[in-house]
Amino acid sequence: MTTADYIALVFFAAIWFGYARLLQSSSFFGRTSLTHAMRERRREWIYNSLRRDLKMIDTQIMAGLQNGTAFFASTSIFAIGSCFALLGATEKVDAVFADLPFVFHSGHAVFEMKVGGLAALFGYAFFKFGWSYRLFNYCTILFGSIPMMRDSEHDVIAAERAAERVIRMNIIAAGHFNEGLRAIFLSIGYLGWFINPYVFMLTTTIVIVVLTRRQFFSEARLAIMDAQPPSNLHLSPIPRAKPSNDGNDSSEGL
Repeated sequence: MTTADYIALVFFAAIWFGYARLLQSSSFFGRTSLTHAMRERRREWIYNSLRRDLKMIDTQIMAGLQNGTAFFASTSIFAIGSCFALLGATEKVDAVFADLPFVFHSGHAVFEMKVGGLAALFGYAFFKFGWSYRLFNYCTILFGSIPMMRDSEHDVIAAERAAERVIRMNIIAAGHFNEGLRAIFLSIGYLGWFINPYVFMLTTTIVIVVLTRRQFFSEARLAIMDAQPPSNLHLSPIPRAKPSNDGNDSSEGL
């Protein structure tokens, strides 16, 4: 490995850590990130579930979150297997790279080390997706403990505590999912190292710029920020129909 390789590797780790720290902050140049905005939407969703007894919609959302996490976990496993298969064909791949222009030919050992680093990235992503899947499973169980609408009206505080448990678990699971997805995205930038360290730094920078734009300057963020969540998300009484004078239930007010 050359000095440029070491610099590129340190640059990759630093920019990854810096971007993760950036997302942990509440804002960037006064702009709320897409991830933080979605936290409020998750809170709004769970509190809305307290106002309905039929929760099939909520369970479908939970199932969708779990299925998406399982898909990326399986993809990470396949990617790890591909890396090990690539190690078995080191001589053939190295011969191909040796004939390409602008590629720094550094030998079998460095090439195998780079493939091992790529496998480590996918391994990190798999552990994040696997833990996220389990947390979403816990979130589903906690969601089952949310009381029915009538019970929620009788004990509002207990209902809100149950909702907060679900919200916190859902946000934690989503955080691990986002970290795994970030590793998948950065693995695209990591592929530039197989060409040369300068391309490695360039592709990593491009990936981070794209991710930053999506978080703080994308249309998806605008779609979420246009509708602000209500200032008070606490459970409020649900209006019910008043009985009519003839003893039958009136349909007005439903």
